[in-house]
Amino acid sequence: MSPADLVFLAWHGARDHLDLFGSLGLCLGFAGGMMPRRSLILFTSAACSACFALHFLQLGAQTGTAMCLVSVMQSVVAARWIGAESRAPWVAPLFVASSLVAMGLTLATWNGWPSACAGLGSLLATTARLQADPQAMRRFFLGSSSCWALHNTLVGSVFGLTCDLLTLTALVIALVRGGASTKAVKARSTPAPEPSVAVAPIPGAV
Repeated sequence: MSPADLVFLAWHGARDHLDLFGSLGLCLGFAGGMMPRRSLILFTSAACSACFALHFLQLGAQTGTAMCLVSVMQSVVAARWIGAESRAPWVAPLFVASSLVAMGLTLATWNGWPSACAGLGSLLATTARLQADPQAMRRFFLGSSSCWALHNTLVGSVFGLTCDLLTLTALVIALVRGGASTKAVKARSTPAPEPSVAVAPIPGAV
């Protein structure tokens, strides 16, 4: 038996179980949207993308698989080497190069509207990972998840669509919660006005 035959048999033995990765990706997608810190959002997003890469591979959605693999790399790099105060000098060129690769993969695996939605979702997600502010990151991820919801509707991924809807819900909750926390912090940091003291007139003063 040749190595190609072994790969073929292994693939057919594993493909029926790949929906387990869809289920795991669904859970990780919701958890990622609710994470409080930027690094946790990104690492959870990387794990979610890895699971959905295998899930889309089973569905035959090549563009979705390719975009997920690019997402794994970008999420890990952004979590490790992009901070609020600094960014490694090689990160921006790497993200530009990976975006060009994603664009090339989109064209190479073009399948109409599903590919267009996956490409736009990947572009918005790339922009999100470059953000140092968690709230700004969530806003871009909101747009990205909306595009992936359309992609998953078109390719028939029930797990993917459910994950996107849960992720969108989690992102909206986190955005509202983060906005309320920011307002509360600003309110606490704003000094209260000093009470005015009335000065009594001096008797006999002209």
